[in-house]
Amino acid sequence: MTRQIRCFLAGLILFCTAVSADAADLTLKRVVLSTGGVGYFEYEAPVEGDATLTLDVPLDQVDDVLKSLVVYDAAGSAGEITLPGREPLTQSFIDLPFDRAALNSATDLLNALQGAEIRIAAPKALTGRLVHVDPETVAGPGGGVAGTRSRVSLLTEAGLQQVVLQDVDAIAFVDPALQRQVETALSRIAAYRASSRRQLTLRVRGAGRRDVRIGYVVAMPLWKASYRMSLPAAAEAKTARLQGWAVLENFSGRAWQDVELTLLSGNPVTFRQALYESYYVPRPIVPVESGGRVLPPPDAGAVAAAFPTEPAAMRDEADARRARTVPRALAKEALGATDMAAQARPNAPPPARIDAAAAIEDATQVAFTAPYKITVAAGQSLVLPLLDRDLPARRVDLYQPAVNPLHPLAAVELINNSGTGLPPGVLTLYQQNAERGALYLGDARLASLPAGDKRLLSYAVDGKVTIDRSTAEQRPVIKATIGDGVMRLNRAIRWTTRYRIKAIAAPPPLILEQPRRAGANLTAPDPKTAELTAQAYRIPLALPASGEGGLTVVEEQPVEETIRLLDLDDARLGAFVSSGELDPKVRQALAEIAARRQIVGRQRAELERLKTYRAQLVDDAKRLRDNVAVLGSDPALRKRLLDKFSETETAIDTTSAALAKTTEALAVAERDLSSYVAGLTL
Repeated sequence: MTRQIRCFLAGLILFCTAVSADAADLTLKRVVLSTGGVGYFEYEAPVEGDATLTLDVPLDQVDDVLKSLVVYDAAGSAGEITLPGREPLTQSFIDLPFDRAALNSATDLLNALQGAEIRIAAPKALTGRLVHVDPETVAGPGGGVAGTRSRVSLLTEAGLQQVVLQDVDAIAFVDPALQRQVETALSRIAAYRASSRRQLTLRVRGAGRRDVRIGYVVAMPLWKASYRMSLPAAAEAKTARLQGWAVLENFSGRAWQDVELTLLSGNPVTFRQALYESYYVPRPIVPVESGGRVLPPPDAGAVAAAFPTEPAAMRDEADARRARTVPRALAKEALGATDMAAQARPNAPPPARIDAAAAIEDATQVAFTAPYKITVAAGQSLVLPLLDRDLPARRVDLYQPAVNPLHPLAAVELINNSGTGLPPGVLTLYQQNAERGALYLGDARLASLPAGDKRLLSYAVDGKVTIDRSTAEQRPVIKATIGDGVMRLNRAIRWTTRYRIKAIAAPPPLILEQPRRAGANLTAPDPKTAELTAQAYRIPLALPASGEGGLTVVEEQPVEETIRLLDLDDARLGAFVSSGELDPKVRQALAEIAARRQIVGRQRAELERLKTYRAQLVDDAKRLRDNVAVLGSDPALRKRLLDKFSETETAIDTTSAALAKTTEALAVAERDLSSYVAGLTL
């Protein structure tokens, strides 16, 4: 080996050592997918001293990376992060003599470069300065328009000449710099469209060997939970086998090779902000000052005190919060117990056990961590075992009139006593059968199930049970009080729903779902026996051996009605007097009011009769007076008219006296009625 080669190899080794000390490769170690539509990706690299880390991410993820990137370094500090700018396409044309719109067509480009010197090779050789390109129409046969074309005007040494642009074979710019500028603009457009990734460069500073981790959160497809439930053949069994699987996609843009995968079930707040875009603050245009004057900004006042600074020493919350893990021994013990229970069953073999993920519940979400490393190529989907548990379960019939008004739904009441919540998903039910193996029962939807809670999973219609449902409404008076001339009625709007049930075969326990009415309370059956949902009561019912039974459900809503007694009409007052819902004392008082109202009514009717009669007499007197004036020449007729007129006047006086007496009597009766009503207190 020659000396030159040895020196070259030594230099190469030193160069590689220097590079390895300054740069390190980031390896994807951990992926956390959330049902919030995001994923957390964590990379790790061994470094020594100061180092430079590079991270290649898709362009559409740069905003999220800039928003969420976090660095973990126990013995160092994170420095600056650099990446190529994402300049707008318009920014690429700032140093060019035309804008992006000039490249829409050859006509636009030539007009944008008006005055440039160009060279045309054919149909005739021309060299000159470009004046303008103008559109013109081409006449067709019969005087119509056959189309349009563009006419190029050039100022040559021979004068102004024109050529049709569509007939030109080639146009070149005489100025090589201008030709290069056009080529540069086209290459920038192509590069802008082709640039789909960005490389981030991160500087870390520290001493000694250590592992540096970098994590960020970007948008990812939702992972979905899918369940299988195996019911024992015995209908009275108290448990069921629940297995869960997670369906997810690797659309992160890179392969996952031996990564730790965690799935989060929760509803976190996530948002996106365009941090990779360039924004410019609009500035006002001010006039150019002359004479050396300056334009100071207006004074906006002063802040009374500066904002307080945070203490220099703060605890590292990341070190204080240690990730909780489920001991593998406990997980294996639980799986072993499941196997023993499965082997003791006399029916067909149970579902094969799965390597369930370790589940940890936090304040707002549940984390499922796969028990082994995951490898998924970019763009591929993955179905991952999630959980395998025996949970308390019983078969029930659930009647929901909005779903099926005649038959209940076969359902499973599932209780989650596992200690961690279950994410929502679709559940497929099977029943174990010794002779024929598993039987498919149906599908159900499992809503998010917190630990300690239960769900009713409906999977089929139970046609062996028929339910008839009828509803009636009543408004009885519960209590009536009188005071200050007002009667207050406390009513109860009562809805009575009667269920009649008939079952051909002995059904499982039945749960009736009674829709709730706003403002109403359940009075029958005992509210303590019913469960309350957001929209309904769930009332259990056990049918007798005959398979026929019924249930009456009563809901009541209190309503108060206020009635001014003096405003009651006679018909409604009579109805209250004859009502059996009111207290006898109240009815007696109302009867007395009715009697006094009758006196007032009679006086008022008599007064109206007298007023009408007096008006008739006045009309008669006027008629007789007019007749006397016209027929006064006949003495006999005059005397008869005068006698009749005198009788009418006497009757008017008598009626007027009766009117006054009746008016007084009516006033007395009305005062008595008002005084009686005002003094009532019951």
